[in-house]
Amino acid sequence: MSNTLGKINHAQLENFLQQRCGEKRHEVLTGPEFGVDVSVVDLQDGKAMALTSDPLSLIPSLGLEESAWLSVHLMANDMATTGFAPMFGQFVLNLPAELSKNDFEIYWNYIHQFCKDIGVSITGGHTGFTEGQNSTIAGGGTFITIAQKDDILVSKYAQAGDAILVTKTSALSSAAILAMSFPETVKNKAGKEFYYSASASFYETSSLKDALIAVQNDNSGVTAMHDVTEGGVLGAIYELAAASGNGAAIINENLPIGEVQSEICNLFSLDPRHCIGAGSMIITCKNEKASEIISRLESHHISCTQVGTMQEKAAGITLTENGKTNNLRYYHEDPYWKAFFNAYKNGWK
Repeated sequence: MSNTLGKINHAQLENFLQQRCGEKRHEVLTGPEFGVDVSVVDLQDGKAMALTSDPLSLIPSLGLEESAWLSVHLMANDMATTGFAPMFGQFVLNLPAELSKNDFEIYWNYIHQFCKDIGVSITGGHTGFTEGQNSTIAGGGTFITIAQKDDILVSKYAQAGDAILVTKTSALSSAAILAMSFPETVKNKAGKEFYYSASASFYETSSLKDALIAVQNDNSGVTAMHDVTEGGVLGAIYELAAASGNGAAIINENLPIGEVQSEICNLFSLDPRHCIGAGSMIITCKNEKASEIISRLESHHISCTQVGTMQEKAAGITLTENGKTNNLRYYHEDPYWKAFFNAYKNGWK
């Protein structure tokens, strides 16, 4: 039986991998956990180091610049959940043998520039070319930052009673990448206006600014953040609630779903609430601080919506839709992957 596409499932992470993480060191404050974006290591003297790793993208249908953007910013989004920007980066490149020297240099120049733009110093890694490397994954990277231990946020710090905020819109990256990967189909079936709008939203897939603005002052009231990746906005809220040992009450009608994202997802038979939404950040905060954070983000032209409230674990993770409240279902496989590959197999251009 083959594995589902995407990340390893919750049970296998907790029951297998977490029990096999090498030597247990007391300096590790946060190790690999479900719904947690970073690891945290105590450096003593009040400092700690946060680390996050992710695959690197090399997607020919998107382009070299766009692939480099995803490679840098999907890792930066994870680090952003700490409330801090990344400082150092390691890159392991396993590139297809047929990638030309010129294309490699273009790709790496963009990696360099995007890292420089957000203050990341590239400290090392590995670069190699491999026969039979036909994946859209070109290796992996790690971002690191050092900050005051007590100031580093982790998604498991959310508390019952906190407001749940969502920045931007659901399915932001899914809609952008699908439109850019299948331009002719999207133009013909959804119209040129939706195609151009979805493509233009690609460079909104960074949530670093969202996070740094949200925690702008010491009294921001932000308790935790989690970036929206596989499983979409609803999956991210579920993960944050599970990571923090809480429940959550979500109001479906409050979930932000842009017209463009809705149209593109509909074309690919996707529910925008459940598919990859990089660029959107889940923020939990003290209830009385919610409107202040929303206003601060909107003053920087970043939309933000309150979609629910964290609650006690016993109350469960629920979604209220059309007045009916049900337990929120968590999908282990993001439907985006199947939609992308089905479109590719069906010859969509």
